[in-house]
Amino acid sequence: MKRSFLPVLLLVLAPAGTLLAQEQEHAEEGEQEHMEHAPLISTVAPLHEMVKGYLIASAEQMPEELYGFKPNEEVRSFGQIIGHVASALYMFCGTATGDGGQAPENFENRTTKAGFVEAIKMGFAACDAAYEMDNETAMEEVDFFGNTGTRLWVLSFNNAHNWEHYGNLVVYFRANGMVPPSSAMGGM
Repeated sequence: MKRSFLPVLLLVLAPAGTLLAQEQEHAEEGEQEHMEHAPLISTVAPLHEMVKGYLIASAEQMPEELYGFKPNEEVRSFGQIIGHVASALYMFCGTATGDGGQAPENFENRTTKAGFVEAIKMGFAACDAAYEMDNETAMEEVDFFGNTGTRLWVLSFNNAHNWEHYGNLVVYFRANGMVPPSSAMGGM
């Protein structure tokens, strides 16, 4: 007499499968609940920290003699891009926090590596607190460049702007036979 173990095996494994499915469902519910309670700003803050690291490292890594480098006369020099980003950080984050957004000077006009490194660090220092606002504040509407959006939207725009200009700097590094920070750090 041949007996099939398949029905017995199914009877034994079916409850285990049900338990695993229930555990997975509870885990997903817990993740969803966690996401609903996590600050909205946490969706953009890690990108801010990442690009901040790359931009500061770029300013520190580029030799002084290449701060005036530009691929052609129609674009900003390496130093001018660093200065532009530093000034823009005040504008973006000042709008997001409601602090006004005026840089203490036009950092694009600085002329030394030390001055540009200081400027980018100052810009990010002025900006960091914006990435710690609560959900309610993050969802308040503000006017920015003739548009209305949330404070979170302005910070997302800030990140996009920073990444755009970091992309410019990557080209400047490569054009000078150098490895940009994101590649050197194993990031991107």
